[in-house]
Amino acid sequence: MVLVRTTPPRPVDVTAVFPELAPLARTAIRLHPRAGLPSIRESSVGGPLLWPAEEPWSYCEGTHVDSGFRQSPAQVRLDRRVRARLHRDPHGPAFTPEEEAIKEQNAALLAERLAAGPPEPAEFPVPMLPVAQLYLRDIPLLRPPGQADLLQVLWCPYDHDPDYKPSTALFWRSAATVVDVLATPPEPYEADWPGYVPEPCLLAPEAITEYPNSLDLSPEMRLAVGDWSRWQAADVGVDSSYADYPAEFYDGHLADAPGWKVGGWPPWGRTDPYRRNCGVCDVQMVPLLTIASFEWDGGEGRGWAPYEDQAAAYADGHRAGQNPAQPTKIEVGSTDNMQFYVCPTSPEHPHTDLIQ
Repeated sequence: MVLVRTTPPRPVDVTAVFPELAPLARTAIRLHPRAGLPSIRESSVGGPLLWPAEEPWSYCEGTHVDSGFRQSPAQVRLDRRVRARLHRDPHGPAFTPEEEAIKEQNAALLAERLAAGPPEPAEFPVPMLPVAQLYLRDIPLLRPPGQADLLQVLWCPYDHDPDYKPSTALFWRSAATVVDVLATPPEPYEADWPGYVPEPCLLAPEAITEYPNSLDLSPEMRLAVGDWSRWQAADVGVDSSYADYPAEFYDGHLADAPGWKVGGWPPWGRTDPYRRNCGVCDVQMVPLLTIASFEWDGGEGRGWAPYEDQAAAYADGHRAGQNPAQPTKIEVGSTDNMQFYVCPTSPEHPHTDLIQ
């Protein structure tokens, strides 16, 4: 069965109101991660990677901020599984036989690791966790270097000074050259935050058209989208409740899409936009990937929920950890986004990332 997700049309054709925005349109690919069991040959979030057996695994050697959270990634996933089952069946057993088996397996694995020596203190190298694997055949918007057709994203499940976010690593590779695959990648003993442990998800890539967040517009254009008289003159039926803040309607409904995506326009909010130049060649970097805490916002932001998720998006009574807008269970910053930028001239140059 092919996973499909379809973004509803925007409530207003923004170029009918502001023809000046037409040249600023960009294509983005919403990834629409949804819970599943991806294989190494599939694009995924939190799934297994097509990693060469002969290539050393990626480790983080930075200084880690210790939050005091003490759970292994395997235990985080098990706890989520148990909570999800008890959400469906509140009177069910504390652990099913299968969950007990997983619990015992986790304990045995931890004991085996501890027998090899104490857990890594914060200053020791930490194995990185797979976050995303994107094949060019699924995400044609990717612009890999050379013959590469696969992007792999990993991060360290600890916060790092000074920005209190995971350190990240990007790898471009040619899938055809990977013959022997690493069967059992190393995992860190623990994660600094459950939101840094992604749940395995399949993807339903969908190309959409985006426009810049109002903060990315020129001063003149920003004034225009904030001019209620322009919206009134266009007679496109925008609710009068936006009369005092029409730019909020533009940003919330017409500009850049929320959720995981490749390309497009970046989300802003924590800071104003600023240029990010390549540290090697000084070319202005471009958005590559947005890792989102949520696929859509609450309230009116649910209008970005795909047709196939509308019933779940508008249902009441979501419990913590069971929100349909958070299938990956990832949470960065204060329910923010992590943006990745790459050099458009040489994608293999070091990337940069930031929380917004």
